[in-house]
Amino acid sequence: MNISEIQILFPRPGKWEEFTLTAVYQDADGYTRIDRYTQDEIPADHAPAMAAVVAALVELGEDWQAVQVWARLGKNAITLAEDGTYTMIDGVCLTVEAVHAETRGRRIFTASDYPAFVITDPAAVEFFKFFTTNQ
Repeated sequence: MNISEIQILFPRPGKWEEFTLTAVYQDADGYTRIDRYTQDEIPADHAPAMAAVVAALVELGEDWQAVQVWARLGKNAITLAEDGTYTMIDGVCLTVEAVHAETRGRRIFTASDYPAFVITDPAAVEFFKFFTTNQ
C-alpha cells in the first residue's frame, strides 16, 4: 500500500513562489513521517518539477486560484503503443482545492476536470520520490 503524498499549501492564492510543501510517507521502520519545507528549502535541481506543478495549476484560469494541492504517485497514466497495446506509466496526479477570485467560494478539481493534472514528466516523478522516499 502506498500512503505517500505531497501537500502544497499556497497561503496567497496566485502567488506561486510562496508555498509550504508537506511530505507524508512511511519511513524505513513503518512509521508515518511528516516533513515540511518552505519554497526556500526546495533543492534547486527540483525547481523545474515544481514549475511543472505550477504550470498545471495555471490551467485553472484567472477565476480560480489554487490554495492547496495534494500530489500522489501512481500508475495512473496510460499510453497506447503503435501495436495497440496499453502501457501503464508513472505519473503524479494532482487534486486541487481552489478559491474563486470573485465569490471566494471553494471547489476541488481533479484530473477528470483538467487532464493536465496528471504529470508524467520523469522530473515530476523524481521530485515526488525525492520527498517521499524512506529517509
